[in-house]
Amino acid sequence: AGGGGGGRGGGGGMVSTVTHDAGAKGGNKRENVPAGGFKHAELQHANNLKVREHRRTGGARHQKLHQKLHQKLHHHYKGLEKKKLGVDIKRFRRAVSRKSTQIVRSSRRLKDNLTPWVKTIWVKLRLNRERDLKEEKDYLERVYAPQAQVYDRMREKGFLWGRKPMLAACAERLTDKCDSRRQSELKKLVWVDLGGGTAEKVSMMAKYIPLENFKAIYVVDLCSSLCEVARQKVKDKGWKNVHVIEMDAIDFEPKEGLAHLITFSYSLSMMRDPYSAIDKAFSYLNPDIGVVGSADFYVSAKFDHPYRQMHYLKRLVWRSIFDLDHVDLGPERRQYLDHRLIRCYEHNSYGAIPYVPFLKAPYYAWVGVPPSDANVKKAEAEAKRSRPSSFPPTFIYSVNWEDPIVDKPVLQVGPDDVVLTLTSGGCNTLHLAAHGAKRVVSVDLNPAQSALLELKVQAIKRLQYEDVWKLFGEGKHENIEEVFENKLAPWLSQGAMNFWSKKLHYFKDGLYYHGAMGKVLLMIYWFQVMFGMRKKVGRLVSAQTIEEQRSVWTSFWLVKLFLSMSTHIFGIFEYIMTILLFNKAVCWLGLGVPARQYDLIGSDKRGMCEYAGTTLNGAAQNTLISKDNYFYRVCLTGSFTKESCPEYLTEKCFKKLKAGAVDRISIYTEKFCTALYLRKYTRVVLMDHVDWLDDTLVRELAQGLKDQVLPGGRIIWRSASLNPPYCEVFAAHGFKITCVHRVTDEEHHGCIDRVNMYASFWVGVKNK
Repeated sequence: AGGGGGGRGGGGGMVSTVTHDAGAKGGNKRENVPAGGFKHAELQHANNLKVREHRRTGGARHQKLHQKLHQKLHHHYKGLEKKKLGVDIKRFRRAVSRKSTQIVRSSRRLKDNLTPWVKTIWVKLRLNRERDLKEEKDYLERVYAPQAQVYDRMREKGFLWGRKPMLAACAERLTDKCDSRRQSELKKLVWVDLGGGTAEKVSMMAKYIPLENFKAIYVVDLCSSLCEVARQKVKDKGWKNVHVIEMDAIDFEPKEGLAHLITFSYSLSMMRDPYSAIDKAFSYLNPDIGVVGSADFYVSAKFDHPYRQMHYLKRLVWRSIFDLDHVDLGPERRQYLDHRLIRCYEHNSYGAIPYVPFLKAPYYAWVGVPPSDANVKKAEAEAKRSRPSSFPPTFIYSVNWEDPIVDKPVLQVGPDDVVLTLTSGGCNTLHLAAHGAKRVVSVDLNPAQSALLELKVQAIKRLQYEDVWKLFGEGKHENIEEVFENKLAPWLSQGAMNFWSKKLHYFKDGLYYHGAMGKVLLMIYWFQVMFGMRKKVGRLVSAQTIEEQRSVWTSFWLVKLFLSMSTHIFGIFEYIMTILLFNKAVCWLGLGVPARQYDLIGSDKRGMCEYAGTTLNGAAQNTLISKDNYFYRVCLTGSFTKESCPEYLTEKCFKKLKAGAVDRISIYTEKFCTALYLRKYTRVVLMDHVDWLDDTLVRELAQGLKDQVLPGGRIIWRSASLNPPYCEVFAAHGFKITCVHRVTDEEHHGCIDRVNMYASFWVGVKNK
């Protein structure tokens, strides 16, 4: 009873247990059941069996439900995929629809653009059959009436390529800040556009000079339909000072009496009596500050200026094609302008023809002034210069690699000195002009070097300091296309313009990473990136003391390796580097070291690897890059800072050059001896030029110096050799030769100037 009571109540007392095997499949458990509760345990067991059976049968039902659910999910996702496919199809249809719409619109635009051209061609072909059209006005009306309303649109994407450069050049001369006479006439200007058509050139001129500067603008044309379009444009634009005159150019005169600007834009070639039109225009051109501009298609004469000259077949083909259009491309019209006026700007080129692939028509832009203009001298036709075949198709040096600070006390330039120097990067030419030379003649055989200096000169004259700094200090300008077209191109020579019009991208990604030496600087940049040296190089170029710079310099692993190598290991290293990096081809195309100079270095028992290492180590150990040594700063960073830059880029020197010193520079693309015989000189800077010459050319140069350098005059040069053999040749031709210093001199500690690229520096004084 106690046991029973204990079993029911679970109270105290002895409790015996019976082990019961549940025997359930897959989940057998041993259950300990109290002896007094056996019946209950049996019922519990029966219940468990039912539960397990229920689970078993329920699992089957669950499986069926799962299958049904899976089927539903399958159909659901399949439906989603169909919907997604439907969406994709809809998107595809919309894309096709948009593309089709674009194609249709493009086709319509093409049709709208082509239709006037086709009609014009058809009209002209018909008119060519009617040879009895005696009235020029009637012919112009029949040609341009069908296209008058779309005349500007037909030509907006290019065809009349000469208009922009001609207008830009005219505007620059009308507003020349270097000419006080022209500045005083602003707001009083009178412009006569002969053959002005639809007055589109007035809109274009507004980009270069505010139209408020004109007192009156006359658009003169003989075609009634074009004049009607021009009048409507004047009304729509609200131009109060623009007057449209329907009249022959031969009969027109401005009521103001004199005109400051007269332009012929693609009109001279269509005039039946162009000479009378030019004479009439010349009769009312301001004789002191007047400007005449002309742009047109052209062919050259059989014997013409170098940049105009064409092959016989080109002359024949283009003149025949335009003759069908009653347009005379003969050279006589421009030659007559040359005869009556002084040519001060000319650009000859080829421009694309709308809807005609692979064919470009010749055009020119020309600007002249009256012979009575006291500020302009008649110049000879520009010679066409080609680079020597051994030169790369760009400049080699973007900066000079001769230290002008070291030159200054040796050369001793005064206000009466006429200096002849090699151009190279042009920095030292500007330095000589800024320091008071009476005239600086800068000569280089490479046309690209002349183009670089010419751009620097015109930038100083025409731009503000911040623009000049962006161009040549930072080497980048965000608006280079606009600055070049509006301010620089109108003043450049034909050769310089041809060069820079294709190289403006230099100022997008860094001027100093371009040119032959720029490619070496680019290699240096990527070397820094690949070996994780950019931060350390940044510390090197920003070090404020020479001690700090030395500490950073000697921490470079490459420098440590160079300084710690044994003689035997260095010999092997130098041999490998000479083959890979310092061979003659790389040294010439990348560093500007010609084969003869390369051999001079070898004659001193020095290898190029040791020569380069000594150069760099000496400069890094003895000159401060952050504040003084701009040569190696531009090598390592691709730009200058205002604390470390060539002197012409400092604001003080810029103002001195802009005030007139830059006008004392003359640029020639010639052999050095050719320029030497142009005049007498008191100072000659040979740089390292003599290292490049063979013995015969050295003797020719020495004779030229003897003939052209005045007694007491000085010549200076640098050499990659410690003892250049040609010094004796100069001495034999009347010069007292002195070595200023050598890199081996103990007092210089292996560094003779901030560049430290040359082994010796020399001066010669002409015997009296």
